[in-house]
Amino acid sequence: MKYLISTVETYRADTQEEAENLIKNAKAAKEYTLTKSTNEIKYVKAKGEIIDSYYKVSLTKSFTDIKEPEDAFNVKYSLDGTFGEEDE
Repeated sequence: MKYLISTVETYRADTQEEAENLIKNAKAAKEYTLTKSTNEIKYVKAKGEIIDSYYKVSLTKSFTDIKEPEDAFNVKYSLDGTFGEEDE
């Protein structure tokens, strides 16, 4: 049997508020435990000048313990950003 232990998801957010909401919502989720999150601003430069910026958000989601896995998960992602367990 194989077990999904954890995933790392990387998102792009336009504003700091959107980035903080991504992290806040991930912390509140019941399907997994958020074990790590990062939020950093990135700059788009042209000819040495900043022309745009965005936020890179990384979320590490843990589903079960690697030494003693309790549950098997099938994860399904959709284009609208929703997350859920796949139907078997």
